[in-house]
Amino acid sequence: MRAVTTSPSSPEPPSGGPAPSVDVVLPCLDEAAALPWVLRRIPPGWRALVVDNGSTDGSGRVARELGATVVREARRGFGAACHAGLTAATAEIVCFCDCDASLDPSDLVPFVDEVRSGAADLVLGRRRPKGRGAWPPHARAGNAALSLLLRRRTGLRLRDLGPLRAGRREELLALDLTDRRSGYPLEMVVRAADAGWRITEHDVPYTPRTGASKVTGTWRGTYQAVRDMSRVLQGPPTREEVTP
Repeated sequence: MRAVTTSPSSPEPPSGGPAPSVDVVLPCLDEAAALPWVLRRIPPGWRALVVDNGSTDGSGRVARELGATVVREARRGFGAACHAGLTAATAEIVCFCDCDASLDPSDLVPFVDEVRSGAADLVLGRRRPKGRGAWPPHARAGNAALSLLLRRRTGLRLRDLGPLRAGRREELLALDLTDRRSGYPLEMVVRAADAGWRITEHDVPYTPRTGASKVTGTWRGTYQAVRDMSRVLQGPPTREEVTP
């Protein structure tokens, strides 16, 4: 695969090769140390879209040298990076995965198979901690609280709101997601549920990340993430909810 640099406003696939069967969006902020392992785990025929969200450690250069497509997103925020990747994607199916080596992109293969077969519209990874420190207690508690609030809001009995997920690009774009911070993953699930999507989750290993966490590694980061996601649950109904 020939590496290119693109932007959310010009989502052209790389030339000189076949179109990717799947695009994997990898929001990235100073993950140069983790990128080699993550990109080696991208399944053959899939394209890695590394969204550089203002890295200062050369993450963009490392990603290009390893054959990934690099998308620049100047606006800081997890949701901003994820949405920039979704906008730049061209494959029918788009996956999302953290770029810190805590999750294995190859675990997305059965997710994609389920979406492609029509058995599900959105597949989520339920994180199962492997190794000490993989999922700090405060982060796990915040996730559990949000899962309960989500159940009350939508009826979905999900155990996790993790970042590993897969869905169809056009349908994901049609959800018209607006959050550009930590609430983006939850907003995706809420709007998908309101639209009547079939949502499933599967266990995936969750290992200690490479480098320092920007969000769940601290109480402050976890608090901000929970606050962002709670705001999503308290937001106005989507178009599907108010349609007669």
